[in-house]
Amino acid sequence: MIESERLLLREFADSDFDAVHAYATDLEVLRFMPWGPNSEEETREFLARARSHASKEPRTALELAVIEIESDRLVGGVGLHAERSEAELGYCLSRSAWGAGYATEAARLLVDFGFRSMTLHRIWAGADPENMASRRVLEKLGMRQEGHYRQNCQIRGEWRDTVVYAILEHEWRDSQPR
Repeated sequence: MIESERLLLREFADSDFDAVHAYATDLEVLRFMPWGPNSEEETREFLARARSHASKEPRTALELAVIEIESDRLVGGVGLHAERSEAELGYCLSRSAWGAGYATEAARLLVDFGFRSMTLHRIWAGADPENMASRRVLEKLGMRQEGHYRQNCQIRGEWRDTVVYAILEHEWRDSQPR
């Protein structure tokens, strides 16, 4: 478990199905996502896959539930998938949690964990160029735009671009309060 003042990142559980399925079927939440809307079976498969990551050694993938501590409510998920010394960051929050800074806070916790505990060298993330909220999250983390892939991702039948952001371990370390 990884914790801040407002959020707890923990392993997903079967009991999270309703909350996960609610945001995994919300077309506004999924607007820029290459997956979904989920069937019930797809949500169950995601939860099983997320739990299976916890048993792998060494641990190269994290899919964690984002819990609002004050209400004990699951508000989304955040993931980090490593290969060699770099990892891809991802996050998805329910619409009811938008605008509260939770995406930035959860992503910050996971990036810090990746550099400190997984000894990663580089963490990157992709975002749709039109998804300004997600791009702001990545910029608040200190990530810099490294590239722009044209029509590399199909979302519900439409070819979409991806902008790629990344941060290196020494950049993260140097940006943290001492």
